[in-house]
Amino acid sequence: MRPLYFLVPGTGGRYACGGLFAEIKTLKLAQQICRAELVTYQQREANGLFLDDLLQRPESAQAIFVISWGFHVPKLAKRLQGHHVIYHAHSSGYGFRLSPEIPILTVSRNSMGYWGQRSPNALIYYLPNHVSEEFSDRHQPRDIDVLVQARKSSRYLMQQLVPALQPHCNLVLLDRYVEDLAGLFNRTRVYLYDSAEYWATSRVSEGFGLPPMEAMACGAQVFSSVNSALADYLDPGFNCYKIGCYATGYDVERILKAVRGETHRSLSATTLAEFRTDSILQRLAVILAEINEFCDRIDSYGADIPGLSPGRVLRLTLEGWWEKARKKVRG
Repeated sequence: MRPLYFLVPGTGGRYACGGLFAEIKTLKLAQQICRAELVTYQQREANGLFLDDLLQRPESAQAIFVISWGFHVPKLAKRLQGHHVIYHAHSSGYGFRLSPEIPILTVSRNSMGYWGQRSPNALIYYLPNHVSEEFSDRHQPRDIDVLVQARKSSRYLMQQLVPALQPHCNLVLLDRYVEDLAGLFNRTRVYLYDSAEYWATSRVSEGFGLPPMEAMACGAQVFSSVNSALADYLDPGFNCYKIGCYATGYDVERILKAVRGETHRSLSATTLAEFRTDSILQRLAVILAEINEFCDRIDSYGADIPGLSPGRVLRLTLEGWWEKARKKVRG
């Protein structure tokens, strides 16, 4: 099996974010299947591989490069022409297109549908993000009634709902990095998440939405938006509650009921199992085996399946209209 090089711009400072941590988790899982290493391409790191140096080595010709960093993907794909490349798609909606020789790993079914329409001739797989076993219910006392993370939260959540809740419960507003997020979720009764506004203004989509999943895995009840990939696993009325429904007062009433334990929604063990280590490893092993076989065979064939470029879609649409018009005239 070919070695994998996971490309990230850097690992510290402005590059430290949820996407980076999710990519590193995937790297560590891949290392249980084959040789896999982290490579930076903008920020040189002590004792780490750097892309400029790596491309000078003969072994890079046989490796597979995993690219993932949204806005950098088109340039990286162009730079790596002639090499084997996988696109690990987190968010969708960036607007670029990829050639069909680049397999796509999507972290959500929402993203898989996006790329299934945008790159119908590529190999496309579903590999959800890993929810590590540290995110589990420790069955301990919960001293935080409501937890809110400021990052990615809507103005409604921060400016209307939080002030309305604060007089009635112990609400903790998190505006900094926390080392033990699993521990914090285990202290929390209700977790609020509302990212639809953030992603709408960013013009890309929620790629997976790890925080609600991690909070539920720790036994917290979740009130959340259900935009984009959140709809993969959130099921309002059954394992969570939909936030931002009609009126602030209505949200406050439902949240306080959940805080008091009058209502309860939880994630089933069956649903959670899909995102745990064993399940992800099994899927990743199958996917990597297929991609390695594809890399072995790609030079034996020429790409001859028509795609869905904007020009071709327009032509097909016009041809469809013309055919309907001809049938009307004849009929």
